[in-house]
Amino acid sequence: MTHWVRFEHRGDTKFGTLQNDTITIHLGDMFTTSEPTSETVSLDEVKILTPTAASKMVALWNNFHAMAAKFDLAIPEEPLYFIKSTGSFLASGETIRRPASYDGRVVFEGELGVVIGEVCKAVAEADADRFIFGYTCVNDVTAFELINKDSSFGQWTRAKSFNTFGPFGPIIATGLAPVELTIKTILNGEERQNYPVSDMIFPPAKLVSLISKDMTLFPGDVITCGTSVGAGSMKPGCTIEVVIDGIGCLRNSFE
Repeated sequence: MTHWVRFEHRGDTKFGTLQNDTITIHLGDMFTTSEPTSETVSLDEVKILTPTAASKMVALWNNFHAMAAKFDLAIPEEPLYFIKSTGSFLASGETIRRPASYDGRVVFEGELGVVIGEVCKAVAEADADRFIFGYTCVNDVTAFELINKDSSFGQWTRAKSFNTFGPFGPIIATGLAPVELTIKTILNGEERQNYPVSDMIFPPAKLVSLISKDMTLFPGDVITCGTSVGAGSMKPGCTIEVVIDGIGCLRNSFE
């Protein structure tokens, strides 16, 4: 297993592999021509960035059997998804901020993120794994009351795409089996979500295949796989953590 991290050091954006608290700096491109150097830097000397500069985040709705059962939702025949704007992306350690235009509930949703490693267009499910670079943690933050505010139009993109509403990271883990993973979400030290990837309706390889038949996915793009039971509201001053063993802990405050 390898942990990849993107960071700012002395004014430059760099990337490398993280072991314990030491980053080995790489040159080239994380997804195609990465080469390690002899240069290392301590984690406490850098500013962590989102692990990719994604062109888009494709986010799933109703992708877990337990969630569908709890809310009496039909099992979808194909992935139900929306797009989160690039302006929403936020690194671990930074602050999620309530938009000035909205005073309703702001909801956390801890999720597994699939990071694309190659240009991916209309791939078969049997081939999809080779287009997956690795996995990361995601908090799909939502201005919940906006979704159905207008009865004529579900405002999924607006509710999910405010600035700071797309935290992901802090690293990308490669070389692990996603079906064995468990997603936990912890609010102010109290566990609120704990659910297995194995409960997914559309697992990662199937998602990559089906979504790639709708749109081209590019290296660094993220598919966030949807959430399960336990998602809930955040209050100003709280700390929210999405923890996936083998990947790490995405930690953000909310104001």
